[in-house]
Amino acid sequence: MKSISPIHVGSNAERTKLHNRQVVLQCLRTLQTAGRAQIARASKLSTQTVSNIISELQSEGWLLEAGRVSKGRGLPAIQYSIRPTAATALGMEIRSDAVFAAVVDLAGNTLASDRTPVTDSRPERVAAAVSKMKSSVIDKAKIPASSLLGAGIVMPGPFGRVGLSDAGQSTLVGWHDVDPQALFSRALNIPVVIEHDTIAAVFAERVSGHAIDLDSYAFIYFGTGIGLGVMANGQVLRGAFGNAGELGHVVIERGGNPCACGNSGCLETYVSRFSLHKHLAKNNIYVSDGNELEALYDAGNPHLNDWLDHASAPLAQVIGMVENLFDPQSIILGGAMPAPLLDYLISQITLAPGSIADRSDRLTPRVVRGKSGRMTAALGGAAIIINELFVPRIAAA
Repeated sequence: MKSISPIHVGSNAERTKLHNRQVVLQCLRTLQTAGRAQIARASKLSTQTVSNIISELQSEGWLLEAGRVSKGRGLPAIQYSIRPTAATALGMEIRSDAVFAAVVDLAGNTLASDRTPVTDSRPERVAAAVSKMKSSVIDKAKIPASSLLGAGIVMPGPFGRVGLSDAGQSTLVGWHDVDPQALFSRALNIPVVIEHDTIAAVFAERVSGHAIDLDSYAFIYFGTGIGLGVMANGQVLRGAFGNAGELGHVVIERGGNPCACGNSGCLETYVSRFSLHKHLAKNNIYVSDGNELEALYDAGNPHLNDWLDHASAPLAQVIGMVENLFDPQSIILGGAMPAPLLDYLISQITLAPGSIADRSDRLTPRVVRGKSGRMTAALGGAAIIINELFVPRIAAA
């Protein structure tokens, strides 16, 4: 059965008007269609308070009438639902080699998406690219700029000046002393939320992927490097400084491949797009995007196949570690790596029998490929913005 997030209880005090409005929107999002009396019962608001909010939301274009339901005596009750096109959200993923953008409506439908390569990931260059992409993706979506609730900007970690700052191809060089919130707010001129790419991927998969019915799961995210996002009992794990999940710099082989972070044997040097591109370049093969990688795979390129065969073992080792650390219902693989390559890796993984995930009563696969594809993080950024619309921000009195 699909899990439903608990509905926040409203307050009938006038000072909590915005809170109550969000409670009503959350009820409609959770129930999909509902009448005023049903919303009042679920939210613990008075029927009059709900009626006032419904009337206000209708006049502003947020709701649709979704028919009538007859329950006993009296006129059939009007049912309401959220109008998907009432507002939109912009999601953008910043990678070291590209920027991705997507516009999403309130129902999670992708109205338009775009990608642009970047050869210089310094803050001022990325800000200029982001501003330009906002205009182009709005034009493609055929929506007014005024419909945007805000932008979820998704970036690779780590955040702040730490030991992994500027450590190789998978990080954004020169960003540790930059305030991305201020930078992108100026560039986009709309409200901005900054989020880690792995956390955005976790949200994207819960909105419209394999994690719709899950409360505890892990997402192994392939950007340029490789990261981990964890949802535990409905809560995202962030860590003390927002840098939880730097899976790429977990050492899996003592004295192994040298890594730009200063360690040797990091997972990122064995299993990531960065390591794949490096392996191909040693054989004079250069690719610029996922489409070219997929073409190599379809052609049966032996050098690509060699990398895949060698990557499956360290990936399996880390999957076993994640299972025993976090006890997820399932581990989802996704991100920038093309789907056929992920499917092959999953097919070649020998999952450890010595894992708490190896249980006879499993209802979900231990490992599965995500549904959101290469736009996972950008879609997750938009999902975070939309989620803020429906989540009440103050406690009920």
